Amino acid sequence: MGTPALERQLILGRYRPLRPLGSGGMGQVWLACDEQTGLDVALKIVGREGKAAARAEREARAAAALRHPRCQRIYALARDAGHVYIAYEYIPGKTMRQALGAGELDDRAAVEVAAQVLEALAHAHGRGIVHRDVKPSNVLLAESGAIDVRLLDFGLAQMAEFDTLTAMGDVPGTLGYISPERLLGKPATDAADIWSVGVMLWESLAGHHPFRDGGVKETSRRIQTGPPPLGELRPDLPRELCEVVASALWLNPARRPAAGRLAVDLRGALRPKRRGRGGGARKESAPKAATTIGVASLAERALPAVGCAVAAGWVAERLSFYPAHWPIGIAGLAGVLALAAPRVGLAFALTSAFFPLANISLGLGAVYAAVAAAWLALGWNDTRGSLLALAGPLLAPVGGLGLVPLAVQPARGAVRRAVQAGCAVLLAAVVAGLDHRRLPFDHAAAPLGLGIEGSRRPTAVAYALWRTLVDHPALLGETAVVAVAAAGLSRVRGRGPWHAAVFAAAFLVAAVAVAPSVSVVPLVLAAWVTAAALALEPRH
Repeated sequence: MGTPALERQLILGRYRPLRPLGSGGMGQVWLACDEQTGLDVALKIVGREGKAAARAEREARAAAALRHPRCQRIYALARDAGHVYIAYEYIPGKTMRQALGAGELDDRAAVEVAAQVLEALAHAHGRGIVHRDVKPSNVLLAESGAIDVRLLDFGLAQMAEFDTLTAMGDVPGTLGYISPERLLGKPATDAADIWSVGVMLWESLAGHHPFRDGGVKETSRRIQTGPPPLGELRPDLPRELCEVVASALWLNPARRPAAGRLAVDLRGALRPKRRGRGGGARKESAPKAATTIGVASLAERALPAVGCAVAAGWVAERLSFYPAHWPIGIAGLAGVLALAAPRVGLAFALTSAFFPLANISLGLGAVYAAVAAAWLALGWNDTRGSLLALAGPLLAPVGGLGLVPLAVQPARGAVRRAVQAGCAVLLAAVVAGLDHRRLPFDHAAAPLGLGIEGSRRPTAVAYALWRTLVDHPALLGETAVVAVAAAGLSRVRGRGPWHAAVFAAAFLVAAVAVAPSVSVVPLVLAAWVTAAALALEPRH
């Protein structure tokens, strides 16, 4: 059934398809209007050939048995000669997989998502239903001000009264999230879903999947040996949280906690505790708990606070606009704001640069305002890594720009790391130009001026800046190399010395290839330091 045909018809005399939401092996999902009720629905359309129809029927029956706010609600199941139709409640949002790819889940959000998934599973398990395909792409995050999760796709669900749909030796589900006992051919139990949630949470907190490494055979072998300790990769996480995640990933399914218990334990692992006189842990009173939270988050906020203070203070000192002695106050205020509220501190630091730049050129101020707004959006859910681009001007004077990919790794997500790294190189060039030093990488003399002073046209200013970059292809090429290296570095972390050496060598070759006249010695030293840092990481 093609897309144009669907848009022209009324399905079952009731559902008017509006636009496709997705498709896969099970069929298509459309946003549709139920013209009998006026509600928007997510309409799943599955062909009646093969196993897909039977799986759709199973999905509908499982969903109909669930009445929980964390389970997507089913409205209707219907059939015609060629298709099976399931009408679900329509909830605007994105999947957990999309949110992870965009780096939008911090540690607390990832834990809350997992806890809400576990609440849905506790409800399903209480009704004899095992999901069997819990994974990030089957978790929907609704568009709302708070974390609001729906567990999707019970098409592989195993219910107590059903025989399995799969043939002997066929393990249904997604390999990376299948429990070790299921790979050995044992039946799925509630504990198999707990394992899947543990893998999702480990992946969210570590920044990469614990088992996927090439082919099916190697991934299966890694599942059978279990994941590496999360605390070794993220020593900054609370010990209690790492222990709770580990409890979901016991190789022995009998040792994994029930879904409801695990949800409570996850949320409790992030709450502050103190020791009583008898040695036991007890909850803090509200005022002391707030104080403990502030102290615990101080290290997390220290990096953005220092970055905001340095950025705001340097701009106020270097660019003519603010009165004498203001830069110290501006830097201090930016740091304090960032400690108290990182997003506010970031916004203040970015805003403090607008006035000096607009004083030079209104067009430059407008261009900067657009860039600052985009930068604020980029760092909104990653305040810890919001100003890592400052590593560029700090490393450039000692020839250390080759270390930028390593320096920006605290940023969440490959896109953020690439942007931070590329901007670090460009920011180093800007600082070198203001200080009348030679530009990084191509060692060309900084331009005496860009011809933008006093310009009121943002387009003219943007074009002048772009032409300056184009006139320095070595700088532009190295910016791209550093950005790509920063995005790809996380993929070789914890892979051992050979992966580290290959990565460092590839980075060195690429850097020399795009700028043959570049000084090789600093890049070689940076490559060796990067390789050593990667090789010394715990292997997973």
